[in-house]
Amino acid sequence: MSTVDREPGSNTTDVDQAFLGSATYRSLGEQRLSPQEERFEKARRTSGLALAPLATIVMLLIPFDLPDQQHKLAAVLVGVVILWVTEAVPIPVGGFIGIAAIVLIGVVPADDALAPFGSSTVFTFIGAFILAQAMLKHGLAKRFAMFVLNLPGVGTSTTRVIIAFGAITCLLSAFVSNTATVAMLLPTAIGILTVIAKLMQSQGIVEDDFDPLRLRVGAALMLMLAYGASVGGLLTPVGSPPNLIGRGLIEEATGETIAFLDWMLLAIPVCALMFVALAVVLLLVNRPEIKRLEGVDEWVRAEKAELGPLSRAEKNTLLAFVVTVSLWILPGIVALVAGTESGTYETVSDRLDEGVVAVLGASLLFLLPTDWANREFTLRWSDATKIDWGTVVLFGTGIIFGSLLASTGLAETIGNGAYNWLGLSSAVLLTAFAVVLAIAVSETTSNTASAAVVVPIIIPIAMAADVNPFVPALAATFAASFGFMLPVSTPQNAIVYGSGVVPITRMIRSGISFDVIGAILIIVILPLMISVLGLGT
Repeated sequence: MSTVDREPGSNTTDVDQAFLGSATYRSLGEQRLSPQEERFEKARRTSGLALAPLATIVMLLIPFDLPDQQHKLAAVLVGVVILWVTEAVPIPVGGFIGIAAIVLIGVVPADDALAPFGSSTVFTFIGAFILAQAMLKHGLAKRFAMFVLNLPGVGTSTTRVIIAFGAITCLLSAFVSNTATVAMLLPTAIGILTVIAKLMQSQGIVEDDFDPLRLRVGAALMLMLAYGASVGGLLTPVGSPPNLIGRGLIEEATGETIAFLDWMLLAIPVCALMFVALAVVLLLVNRPEIKRLEGVDEWVRAEKAELGPLSRAEKNTLLAFVVTVSLWILPGIVALVAGTESGTYETVSDRLDEGVVAVLGASLLFLLPTDWANREFTLRWSDATKIDWGTVVLFGTGIIFGSLLASTGLAETIGNGAYNWLGLSSAVLLTAFAVVLAIAVSETTSNTASAAVVVPIIIPIAMAADVNPFVPALAATFAASFGFMLPVSTPQNAIVYGSGVVPITRMIRSGISFDVIGAILIIVILPLMISVLGLGT
């Protein structure tokens, strides 16, 4: 039987507690599975115990024409990806095993291997998860969810809720980093899902002891949050770090400046078509158990009445949230006003690093009192310990492998080797190669690492082939944000995976579709828009 939280003295699932105490990795005994699902999960998880070490050993024994350091890293990375995909061990533990392996077999010393774990993104996760915990504990997330469900024409249909939430995510992530956008909206997404799960429970659509973390509608909503942020992040140069990295490298190599407006005009068709694809595919692959939300208006009114006015804890949490979001947004506003090349923007974006802002906002929760006489504050450390540290560990290990792909030269070796093997010479084929390479690298590293690794590979390859590097390099920049399959592919994937609502099998199944669709859209639409706007000539 599952260990999903029950209401005291009954076999009925306590939906609020189920989401508050969710975790990245749950054993089979912690889930409600059908006999068929249980057989599949046992086979999948057991297979990884044998396949991961076997694949690593085989890779080490094959005499590849690679430097020793790159050969060993490639072998370990293959084994780790198998552990991640099969969940033979908890996914964060798979990363730990990989880190231990690269040190034990001499890829790099321990200090060098562990250094990237101090990345700003790791601290963004920690701070954002603590803020989310406070929003869930004190009911603020539920209030935000009520607001979304009360939007005209939205709250009566799960399809509209998912699409509307995705649209909000896309627009926000155009000016706020993808990671920050998903971090700030995650509690609202969980709040919406909590309301939907309670409605299903009250209407008898699910069993009394159902597992709310395995609802298809939940997977669709969470994946729309993650993928919508990736798509929306392409709309402006400041929407995502890969944009700034790629644009800077392209301008340096070609001498052509990509203006803020030109970037947006290039990106809008790609993003609009990709968003339509997201909505259609996610709702088909993760078909919601309930389509119409009957009685949602009455439900929202009852929940609002039960919540009552804002409590002191909610006001404090809202203040911490507003401060954090304001500081996350400020660099984007400065970029619009002063430009991304200005000294003001560089100073503000450096000082207001999103990781530092996240932990600053989280710290406010331990400084703002709810009962000063008893020295009680908005959040206790015991609450903070309940955040999903597994996701923090998971993405930290992903950053390590991304850093090693670059520092050992393995990514460059793969790129150059694939180019030489394929013998590409035309701009179209080189653009397609750039997109596929960027997406492939992005699947096992962060999108930022993918752009930093792939764009510098593509530019000299294009010049050697006597092709203007503008189009293939920009295509690689866009494609770096389109890794959708694994939790380590982007920070936003990792955040929604950390909600416990998205099984890795669903993420992989949905992500494959979007990798292919995104690649096609970038290869077809981006060169066309560049030509229409007269860029890259």
